[in-house]
Amino acid sequence: MPKFFTIFKKFPRTFWIANIMELFERWAWYGMFMLFALYLTGSTDTGALGFSQAQKGLMMGSVVGFLYFLPVITGAIADRVGYKKVLVIAYLLLAGAYFLLGRVSSYESVFAVFIMLALGAALFKPIISACIAKTTDDETSSMGFGIFYMIVNIGAFIGPIVASLARQSGWVNVFNISSGVILFNLILVLLFFKEPEREVVKTGFGQEVRKIFGNIIEALKDIKFVIFLIIIVGFWTMYNQLFYTLPVFIDQWMDTSVVYDNIYKIWPWLAEKIGTPEKTIAAEMLTNIDAMYIIMFQLIVSFFVMRLKPIHSMISGFLVSTIGLSLTFLTNNPMFLFISIFIFGIGEMAGSPKITEYIGKIAPPGKTALYMGCSFLPMAGGNFFAGILSGNVYQKYSDKITLLQTEVEKRGLDITEISDTFSQTEYINRAEELLNLHGYDLTLYLWNNYQPYNIWMIFAAIGGTTVIAMLLFNWLVVGKQKTGIR
Repeated sequence: MPKFFTIFKKFPRTFWIANIMELFERWAWYGMFMLFALYLTGSTDTGALGFSQAQKGLMMGSVVGFLYFLPVITGAIADRVGYKKVLVIAYLLLAGAYFLLGRVSSYESVFAVFIMLALGAALFKPIISACIAKTTDDETSSMGFGIFYMIVNIGAFIGPIVASLARQSGWVNVFNISSGVILFNLILVLLFFKEPEREVVKTGFGQEVRKIFGNIIEALKDIKFVIFLIIIVGFWTMYNQLFYTLPVFIDQWMDTSVVYDNIYKIWPWLAEKIGTPEKTIAAEMLTNIDAMYIIMFQLIVSFFVMRLKPIHSMISGFLVSTIGLSLTFLTNNPMFLFISIFIFGIGEMAGSPKITEYIGKIAPPGKTALYMGCSFLPMAGGNFFAGILSGNVYQKYSDKITLLQTEVEKRGLDITEISDTFSQTEYINRAEELLNLHGYDLTLYLWNNYQPYNIWMIFAAIGGTTVIAMLLFNWLVVGKQKTGIR
């Protein structure tokens, strides 16, 4: 135990400042992102933007995919210009983008500001990881990255809670808080951040970028590595439905007053604090329990899977995650989410951290950093395809407004003359009058007759295909190698 505390003293100030900045950046990002799908597609009379699910999927998938590809380039910018200068630029972009996101309303302007946000995040992302790597050594790296991963999830847990409570007074508050949190980071970097030692890059920027892409092409000549990356795209495509699709699904199809009532019976104060004025629990509060589970159980899960070879842990984790995510869409009972998201989280904790560990182990000598840099590529692809699923696919099979419009047309009812000027809420209210189905009765009617929950089959198919592909990869590729890495 004394040695445990001694390690903490070996971390320099820059390590702790970097972790604090990571916590607040994740707070800002997840505080916005966990609610973003709801903001983009919610009814305009609530202050949301009223975009279609397809528009939401295109924006979120393409821009976040772009964000995860950019660190390949932005890391080179930071190495050349200096970490502190790039962090200042990143925070100015982030703070400005968060502020503007709550104040623009056309699809084109929101898309443009979201790209601005992605640029800021992409500048930030590789710097903090590099700071952790440069301020730890062989003795402290395991503990250092463990602290870093825990900090990420603390920020990811706090952000949506604060944002969810803030949006009850207006959506603009969500974006104001994220902007303010980033400005706090700007103060931190200006007053307390000390540039870690880094190798000064003397080549031209264009030459450096060409070198980076040349290195990526070199790594992608490893066909076995490319196959692995393609398979992992499937996992990230499924995983990201937690942010892209599940909040909307809960908001549209579940009566979360049930959760409020059950919490109130046990702990009235908590129900009142986290609940809405309508005595419901907001969708983002429920999806956020995944981060809570990670904070509570990651170390325990890591302990149990540490004896497994990375590829075996990934296969098990992906399978469990697939089961958990599928179960979240199978029922409209929100109480069941506590179990299904827990199952999903166990799989995530077993599989996700092992991806980078496995890449690090299969990298040829001297090429670890190069292979690690490529780990962002499947995350970029996963976000892009997740956007498609949560957009056009969800809109066609599971979107409540689309299914209601189908029912209205099937019955030969006419709302077309006024529906273009209606908000979603006004359209639903008018449809309720014409169909003589009100409130949750209408939701239940659509649920039973159109089976929006069947979208679970698509997510399960993607997750199942990923698991099967990993099994074949392990059997046909890894199994024939005498490296001992599986």
